[in-house]
Amino acid sequence: MRHTVQVPMRWSDMDAYQHINNVAFLGYFEMARVELFFDQPTHDQRTGMRRGLVVASHEIAYKRSVVYDAEPLEVQLWVSGIRAAAFTCHYELFDHGALAVTGSTLLVPFDFALNRPRRLTPEEKAFLGRWTDEPIGA
Repeated sequence: MRHTVQVPMRWSDMDAYQHINNVAFLGYFEMARVELFFDQPTHDQRTGMRRGLVVASHEIAYKRSVVYDAEPLEVQLWVSGIRAAAFTCHYELFDHGALAVTGSTLLVPFDFALNRPRRLTPEEKAFLGRWTDEPIGA
């Protein structure tokens, strides 16, 4: 299943060419991730996602340019590769219904008190399992 988030563009996200700057898309992906992993009313305190996740890597592919508009962008996200101490979050970003950007983030649960990665709990794996899907075209 995918989680869908409406993400507003900011005027300051534009570059000198009047397009949304490439680095802004990582911020849009982050907004969608935060809504799913931290702001969902169904996301209970038994999982440690609220305690800490760190980004291990990003991949991003730009399919078409995006021009600033008051209409928000749509980000669809899902997870895959749920392992003992990592998982991947995938994104598809749509501008007025057209696929504009795709990406993924490798995320690692982290124990900030011990300053090291930690394993996913069974509850966290169950939560993540609700959001698994195969990317379109895979």
